[in-house]
Amino acid sequence: MPNPQRKSPAPSPDGVREQELLARKWAYLLSGVVVVSMGKDELDRELRYQLATLCSAVVAEPVDADAARGVGERLVALGYVGDPGLRCTMDVLGKGMLGLSACQPLSRFAERITAVLGALASGFVAATRSVVLEQQEIMQLSLLKAVRDAKWHLKESEARFEEVATSSTSGIMVIELDGKLSKANAALGEILGVSPAKLTGTTVYDLVRPESVEALREGMAALLTGERERFRQSQQLRRADGDTARISLTVSLLRDAEDQPRHFVGVVEDGTELMLLQGELHRQSLHDVLTGLPNRQYFGTHLESVLRRADPALGITVLHLDLDAFAKVCDSLGRRAGEQLLVQTSRRLKAVFAQEKAMIARFDGDEFGIVVENSARTPDVSALVANINAELFEPSYVEGEGLALPASIGVVHRPPHDSDPAELLRAADSALRRAKTGRRGQWELFHPDQDAVDRRAQLLAVGMPGAWEHGEITVRYRPVKRLADGEVAGVEAVLHWDRPGHGTVPHHRCVELADQTGLMLPLGEWVLRTACGQLRWWRQQLGFSGSLMIGLSVNQAGDADLVRRVLGALAETGAEPGWLTIGIPAAALTAAEAQDNLTVLADRGITMMLDDIGPGAEDLALLAELPVHAVRITRRHVDGRARLAAAALVPLIRESSASVHIDGVGTPEQAAWWHATGAGTATGEHVGTPRPAAEIATVLGAGNER
Repeated sequence: MPNPQRKSPAPSPDGVREQELLARKWAYLLSGVVVVSMGKDELDRELRYQLATLCSAVVAEPVDADAARGVGERLVALGYVGDPGLRCTMDVLGKGMLGLSACQPLSRFAERITAVLGALASGFVAATRSVVLEQQEIMQLSLLKAVRDAKWHLKESEARFEEVATSSTSGIMVIELDGKLSKANAALGEILGVSPAKLTGTTVYDLVRPESVEALREGMAALLTGERERFRQSQQLRRADGDTARISLTVSLLRDAEDQPRHFVGVVEDGTELMLLQGELHRQSLHDVLTGLPNRQYFGTHLESVLRRADPALGITVLHLDLDAFAKVCDSLGRRAGEQLLVQTSRRLKAVFAQEKAMIARFDGDEFGIVVENSARTPDVSALVANINAELFEPSYVEGEGLALPASIGVVHRPPHDSDPAELLRAADSALRRAKTGRRGQWELFHPDQDAVDRRAQLLAVGMPGAWEHGEITVRYRPVKRLADGEVAGVEAVLHWDRPGHGTVPHHRCVELADQTGLMLPLGEWVLRTACGQLRWWRQQLGFSGSLMIGLSVNQAGDADLVRRVLGALAETGAEPGWLTIGIPAAALTAAEAQDNLTVLADRGITMMLDDIGPGAEDLALLAELPVHAVRITRRHVDGRARLAAAALVPLIRESSASVHIDGVGTPEQAAWWHATGAGTATGEHVGTPRPAAEIATVLGAGNER
């Protein structure tokens, strides 16, 4: 049980006032329904501490259920709190904690708050039960003493029993050895909805449901034989109005002065309201607080049962959808507007599937899941998706703005009946991610073959850190030659991955995979440091005077730490800025961060190259606006019809004083053609393939000798 004297956990400064107001409201409402042995100020301080404990339990990793149960136990210790106090507490905290800044965002903390309040109720129930058992023990001892003294103080003992029974909030009945009730207190009458006088003379077996009679008889027989001192059973008593009271029944045997069985004493604890409360908490744990829809956990359980009962021919359809541009709504209009939009979206989805046997659930953020038990009248997948987006395209008015957000949707149609629900959710999510790739408002049907390809690629991506650590990923170098005379002008550092048993992963594929997991930032820095150190060695040992070329990915180009990484590599290896050429993709320069990186690095003396320029005026304008020294035309423009458009750019590039580099030159004819257009340097199979540092050194040394 928490110590009320210890220092309260300190909330964040912004949340102190919120917690004080909520604790004051809790204390005020609680004091109106219960009796506690504390003054107003003392109760305020106590509940402020307990609320801070609950907030700390919500944000703890994992949720601190023990601390929350301790709060429930402490409430019982305050005095006669009882069920009204618990209902008041759950009502105040269930609403109030959702609005605390310490419990935001709601999408993250709603289920945590529900779990903490459930643990509080559990601690309260456990502590209440302990108190009741202690009361029962005291009561039974009092009753035993009263019976033993009955020969001499019969009237006194009867009066004492009446006093104990009358003041008890638990139902009490004295049962004869044959099962008839000789006494019943008012609390038992309230539980059963009948006056205590009418209970006298009935049997205890008449009060319980027929299927429970035998278990009750066996328990009472065990008391008579001395096998047990008392027994406790969960029972359902029949009320006078026809309803059922769910109770906990504890029965003991009282003996007389000669140690002979005299009476049974039964204590009845009404658990109906607590069971209803626990049922409501259980319901909340399976539903989204904001929309009232089932949550992911409930959806997964329901999906399992739907798979088993689905029509063998028609099957089911699982849809996973994500609202496009939802983040923009929250960023522009605020989180409250986003929540209102989610509520309206849930209503519209219900309308779309009103004629279908379907469950709609809210997963996380702006994601929803839908499972449809297909029937003969269920539209095909394309029609279902069209109906969804047609409904979502209708503007929803939030904060005075008409918002219409279509959804990207992943679909799994008619999966096998023995499918694993978790695998179905993964498949729907995979289809959703493919639908969102570079587009919005689209849908994608799950294809096992394509999924197998995607999973192999994902396995490659997630396996890269381990491969890098084990030395499977290395830096290789390919020569950069002048098209005019074929002389080596420099080298380009590229990635090379030898996967044991799987072959080689080339540079461009390594970059794609590393970008998917964010590994490209540390991996690119390592390439930069390794290559700069190698270049310095070549210059010292071989007299090599060429430059080092390193191309960046879009993510690297926009890295806020790019300048620090590059200058750090130069400082660590002793390489000079003028030895280095860095390529930044033209597509990355739409971001201000990438433009700033290019400008700062150029100011430090590094040659900046524009990678993969397009024929549009926007890319050409970059040459005039930014300090670009070179332009690389990539291999997709080197041959075929695309090369004519790319070749037309060469004179325009040279007019801006930038040199032109051609990548992917594979034949002497291509090299001669591009030289004729005005290109200066090239890389590719004709120029030289990537090699380890030791092998490329012979090329560099030979070039230096000539």
